[in-house]
Amino acid sequence: MATPFKRSALTLLAASLAASALFSTGAQAEGKISIAQQFGIGYLILDVVRDQNLIEKHGKEQGLDIKVDWNSISGATAMNEALLTGSLDVVSAGVPPMLTVWDRTKGKQNVKAIAALGSMPNYLLTNNPNIKTLKDFTEKDRIAVPAAGVGFQSRTLQIETAKEFGDAQYKKFDDISVSLPHPDATAALIAGGSEINSHFSSPPFQYQALQNPNVHKVLSSYDVLGGQATFNVLYTTEKFHDENPKTYKAFYDALAEAEKIIKADKPAAAQAYIRVEQSKLPLALVEQIVNDPEIDFTVVPQRTFIYAEKLQELGVLKNKADSWKDYFFEEAHGGAGS
Repeated sequence: MATPFKRSALTLLAASLAASALFSTGAQAEGKISIAQQFGIGYLILDVVRDQNLIEKHGKEQGLDIKVDWNSISGATAMNEALLTGSLDVVSAGVPPMLTVWDRTKGKQNVKAIAALGSMPNYLLTNNPNIKTLKDFTEKDRIAVPAAGVGFQSRTLQIETAKEFGDAQYKKFDDISVSLPHPDATAALIAGGSEINSHFSSPPFQYQALQNPNVHKVLSSYDVLGGQATFNVLYTTEKFHDENPKTYKAFYDALAEAEKIIKADKPAAAQAYIRVEQSKLPLALVEQIVNDPEIDFTVVPQRTFIYAEKLQELGVLKNKADSWKDYFFEEAHGGAGS
């Protein structure tokens, strides 16, 4: 018969082994989610979610107290590394970086998109008066992008470069691209006098830069994609999606509610952006951006499949997607996505 000490030791050992097994499989208890976003009004849906505590609200509706950890990271490369190492549960970036990690993890971590964060154009801007089209860029010019060669802006530029110069030349402008966060690139573009004379920008930064008479637009991402198209998406691993159904549902429902809040009261959404981002931009400018008819804050993906097709044709992606639903989790399939 086991003594009380032995029974206690065996109980502790069993608990220790169970905890070890839980840790080794990476299982996570429901009720926790760590999210990372980048900079700019492209993340307004997340700002409203955060401002209104919508994840916590929808968690409580399911009897769950969710602890939300918010993070800010610049660049898709850092986002993807953090996701794959388990440092973050949900990350956000442009469509191409999401597709890259979907392609890379297919059959392994199986990363897929959760939802779109809205459709908005990104402008390629310059303060060089000699640059009117892509053909005017030279080796002396420098184009600032958040993640050179791999981010949304670089991939969009590569697709347009392939159209203009042929598929074999799609990386033509990678050599003059420089990784720089949007706020720093905007400051350099407006100030002038530095090697950074061009910037593939995003809202609100492109609006801010275009207020300077020395800055002009060369190209819009909508020109490349043939119309209104998703800019940023949220994505996660199959493991997080499958093992945290209530937390995931609360998060998705929070995103959907944030879309409705923005569309119902855009001035209030603009105020939320300034509040959450601690932005120094004038409220009037933010309201102008939120009301821009080119922009649609929606969780429904638009024209994402163009990237999937073109990047696979260029050899950037190994796996061929049959439709946009291949790289979005099923919760997003109900909308009229593309």
